[in-house]
Amino acid sequence: MQSQTNYAGIDISKLFFDVAFMHSGHYTYHQFSNDRTGFMALLKVLPPDSWVVMEASGPYYLQLACFLREQSVAVSVINPLVIRRFSQMRMSRAKTDKKDAKMIAEYGSISQLVLWQKPQQHVITLQQMEALLSRLQTEHTALSNQLESFDNSGMLTKELRKEICAELLHKDRLIKKLTGKMEQIAQEHYSGMLADLESIPGIGKKTAMMLTVLSGGFTRFDDYRKLSSYIGICPRIFESGTSVKGKARICKMGMSRIRAILYVCSWSAKRCNKACRELYERLLAKGKAKKLALIAVTNKLLKQAFAIAKQQTKYNENYSNIICF
Repeated sequence: MQSQTNYAGIDISKLFFDVAFMHSGHYTYHQFSNDRTGFMALLKVLPPDSWVVMEASGPYYLQLACFLREQSVAVSVINPLVIRRFSQMRMSRAKTDKKDAKMIAEYGSISQLVLWQKPQQHVITLQQMEALLSRLQTEHTALSNQLESFDNSGMLTKELRKEICAELLHKDRLIKKLTGKMEQIAQEHYSGMLADLESIPGIGKKTAMMLTVLSGGFTRFDDYRKLSSYIGICPRIFESGTSVKGKARICKMGMSRIRAILYVCSWSAKRCNKACRELYERLLAKGKAKKLALIAVTNKLLKQAFAIAKQQTKYNENYSNIICF
């Protein structure tokens, strides 16, 4: 329960972080270097009983968040999209580091904050490896498409083709090596959880590992809806009154790679997963579009995965009373 009355909003970047201290509706501002020296300087001016709120800005927030928690300072790390929407709701037009820090502090003062806990090292390692793997696969796809484009021109030289193919082979090897290391670490720490997740019809080895990595072994979220929102597979309905009837779409505010993988899983789940099949057929019978029905199946899969991971059990299609949190 939040008992603090001092809120500090931090807008952080690679080299610096701006801090807005909020107390009784008044703000004071500081800027510090994003290093140990800056962390110590912040600690000296941080008011007693402060609750520090910051965005999950790439990797830049992690060292500061860990330092503050080691000093027993309350810290919350917020999805940047949440702060952006909050800023839009406040009709804020200015975009400066100082203004952003103030907006983050204001958000913290009116929200029910969740205390951030430092992830275990293997969780951080897996998430960093996943980010690198995603980048390598994107680069591989782009280079492969470039090669196809050059081939279709009929003007690609043998020398250049050889160079491109060598680079593709290099990336292939890196991807396989990184994937193997991720699987090894995941099996070492989450072997039981992975086996439970893979028992769900529609979820395979790759999807089980990605869900486990992104959720920190399903410890980062206490409700499957929060995980669904984080990934970005919440259906977005665009309707107003009787005249505005937009199409339902996935609310694409999360991670595109896992979202795409889960969507592909839904194709199989609508056939072989009893609950997903019944949901899909029920929605089609109501006249819903196939894409919307597949989005619903994707959410159902995630709901099943969350419940099974939390309860440490395997999938059973005849057991309908799974607590989904």
